[in-house]
Amino acid sequence: MTTLSPENSLSARWSASFILVKRKPPIDKTEWDGFFDENGLLAKSRDLICVNILERGLHPYVRTEAWKFLTGYYSWQSSQDERLTVDSTRRKNYEALCEMYKKIQPLLENLHRNFMETRNTITYDIQKLYDKDPLGNVIIDKKRLEKILLLSYVCNTQAEYQQGFHEMVMLFQLMAEHDHETFWLFQFFLQKTEHSCVIKIGVGKNLDMLNTLINFLDPVFAEHLRGKGAGAVQSLFPWFCLCFQRAFKSFDDVWRLWEVLLTGKPCRNFQVLVAYSMLQMVREQVLQESMTSDGILLACNNLIDLDADVLISAACLVYAELIQKDVPQPLKDFFL
Repeated sequence: MTTLSPENSLSARWSASFILVKRKPPIDKTEWDGFFDENGLLAKSRDLICVNILERGLHPYVRTEAWKFLTGYYSWQSSQDERLTVDSTRRKNYEALCEMYKKIQPLLENLHRNFMETRNTITYDIQKLYDKDPLGNVIIDKKRLEKILLLSYVCNTQAEYQQGFHEMVMLFQLMAEHDHETFWLFQFFLQKTEHSCVIKIGVGKNLDMLNTLINFLDPVFAEHLRGKGAGAVQSLFPWFCLCFQRAFKSFDDVWRLWEVLLTGKPCRNFQVLVAYSMLQMVREQVLQESMTSDGILLACNNLIDLDADVLISAACLVYAELIQKDVPQPLKDFFL
């Protein structure tokens, strides 16, 4: 067991204050532009910007550009001219990948059974997407989505296609203007979040650490989850695979949480604190009704229409509680 440093205690007090203070307006275009000098070089610290994103969020008008920095599409050290070059390079590289895919597609169809199965799955998933806004206007292009997902599958050997990726790419298409931006933002997002949302890389570790966190912070709930509720936590893998997107009331709430996860604030692997906070929302019902794992999973699946700010605040409070305790080494290594 180890005691955390005074610096982390300060972080805990800051996290608690985030919960108690009403969120200020999100960062708008004028403020975002003020983070850079006349050459487009960063004039403020990256840490300061990320803390502001955690506390306040991003206005929709600056979200796409800000996400290019948060995902690694742009370097934080780049100038405006360098970013123009990066955009041009990303577009050309995307076009080259599209041409490559056209050439190898017949080979993939004839020799790779997995490709055909995955393509059919992607097509099926895409068709299930509702593509209109409340007024009936078409807001997404399903053909373009399918093309981006297939290209991503062919090019990405580690993060194989998993159900839910179609919903994630849809959100990037809604955010970005061009297909090459959608494709590369999704690729960089997967790289940044693979240890939380990709099944074969990080989801299992997240579930294990969620169990460890419950055991440490809530022994009563943990005892129930080991007994009558055994297996419930391991069944929550869709939360991580989808980065919680089905739990929110709007796309803006999803983007709000995702951009916080991309900042790395207030700690590493914040997604596990988010999952813990969601479990706490059903805790009393689970214990009062002595639910089995099936009942717990149903209650968790009914967590929809959540407000991202409320959930982020709750997770920050868990961080504030955690950081003031004598934390076991595995938790310290994972979060700090």
